[in-house]
Amino acid sequence: MADLVLSTLDDKGVLTLTFNRPDTLNAWTDAMGRRYFDLLAEAEQDPGVRAVVVTGAGRGFCSGADFKTLTAIQTGSYDEAPDPRPNTFPTTIAKPIIAAVNGACAGLGMVHALVCDLVFTAEEAKWTTAFPRRGLVAEYGLSWVLPRVMGQQRAMDILLSGRVFSGREAYELGLANRAVPGAELLDQARAYAAELAVHSSPASMAVIKRQVWHDWDTTLEESAKAATQEMLASFGRPDFAEGVASFLERRPPTFPPL
Repeated sequence: MADLVLSTLDDKGVLTLTFNRPDTLNAWTDAMGRRYFDLLAEAEQDPGVRAVVVTGAGRGFCSGADFKTLTAIQTGSYDEAPDPRPNTFPTTIAKPIIAAVNGACAGLGMVHALVCDLVFTAEEAKWTTAFPRRGLVAEYGLSWVLPRVMGQQRAMDILLSGRVFSGREAYELGLANRAVPGAELLDQARAYAAELAVHSSPASMAVIKRQVWHDWDTTLEESAKAATQEMLASFGRPDFAEGVASFLERRPPTFPPL
């Protein structure tokens, strides 16, 4: 099971998690998902991890649900207990997660790219929702996420058609922060993650991530009120003192771990 998702941590505090079922373009199974979520939970508790990059081995990021699993569900022979953690679990992790979409990103794979906090994609990566072409519906909150990220009309296009589009178009549609040549993807994603690890307060990033994902469900007034309380709390953290001191002293900050 440990081989289903590979884990490496560099000296900057950037953890790289790699879906590792390349023969299936990293098709999603409950076992792979359980391992991925376990590693994210461990990363949240590890003070040495400051940012996470998620990518896929071989030619795919994640090609969606494994067809063996879908067939077993269809025939009623599927008997594996599902992980109780929802597919939106990465949004609850208090550290920034960057998806590095290196190749095929389809269906459930697209869900897992978009519940990361940022998305970098290879220009040549192939994206698709695929749902209507498999007789399925918009899964795991994607009908909620997509209109907010890219607008309702664009969301309707890729959800209703199930068409394949490139990483370059994913960027143009607003689904990705950057689209780069595939050979540069992982280096660029890790370099961005290292910037966060070195220059951004872990406590600040944790609160900001919670604010952004939570505030989609609140009014502007509620968000502003909660932000005031969060700001007052931040004044009492050592991160604030270090942030000011490092700016005045013109040096990189040394923020404490989360």
